[in-house]
Amino acid sequence: MSTTCQLSPFHIWLLAARPKTLTVSLTPVMVGVALAWFESNVVAWLPALAALLGAVLIQIGTNLHNDAADFARGADGGERLGPARAVASGWLTARQVERAAFVCFALAMLCGAYLAWLGGWPIVVLGLASLLSGWAYTGGPRPLAYTGLGELFVWLFFGLAAVMGSFYLQTFRLDWGVFVAASMVGLLAAAVIVVNNYRDLDGDRAIGKNTMAVRLGRQGSQVEYGLLLFVPYLLLPVLSGLTGVKLGAVLPFLSLPWAMNLLRRFASEPVGPAFNVILAQTAQLQLAFGALLVLGIIL
Repeated sequence: MSTTCQLSPFHIWLLAARPKTLTVSLTPVMVGVALAWFESNVVAWLPALAALLGAVLIQIGTNLHNDAADFARGADGGERLGPARAVASGWLTARQVERAAFVCFALAMLCGAYLAWLGGWPIVVLGLASLLSGWAYTGGPRPLAYTGLGELFVWLFFGLAAVMGSFYLQTFRLDWGVFVAASMVGLLAAAVIVVNNYRDLDGDRAIGKNTMAVRLGRQGSQVEYGLLLFVPYLLLPVLSGLTGVKLGAVLPFLSLPWAMNLLRRFASEPVGPAFNVILAQTAQLQLAFGALLVLGIIL
């Protein structure tokens, strides 16, 4: 608590938003727009920016809601190994954080209204499902994060929904190639959740938070993490065959040594604060993989 007085309000809200993982929502939009450009050689920049802003706002809103909801359920006790949470640390009240989450979701709805006007009912359904799931991740009687569905949620909404939605808003159609690209990005995003839940496994089990890590145990989670990291690389030739992308299916392999190093550390490091670094670097790996994919697509 001694650090509270050293933090400015801006810094406190920045920490509450969890900026180290916000690239998880940026990367899929970049990939979806790049694939659309590859097919049409045109980018509609305003829809792309609205999709990007909406995705980031949903992630920030989810993070803020998660901060308040986990504190209320006793998941952020004194034994927590992860970074300090705003409500549990006493920096902000639960009411302040919930209000901020509502503002983020409301602003995301404004972005969604514009995108729905462009893309019609598929974007309406996608936007409402994303907002509802962002709230349901740690809210409601059966939060997704407490029932082992966290990884599925991330794959669906920070993979399939974000990539395919961004592609659709540019082209007004979908194909199997964009589904494969979305799956790759979503699997790497889900790996971030695995690190978080693996780090917090003991505390989560104690309060009845049945994450996939609690269900699988340490060894099972190591296998899960490895699959989420490496399946995207196996899918790159499939993406090339479906879309005709050549360099884009090669450049992401430059990040493979990083993925191998992360898996080694994940399996060998003792559970503790070191996993906060692994978590941040897993999010960075997803960004690097996506950026290399985008670079290869546009070159």
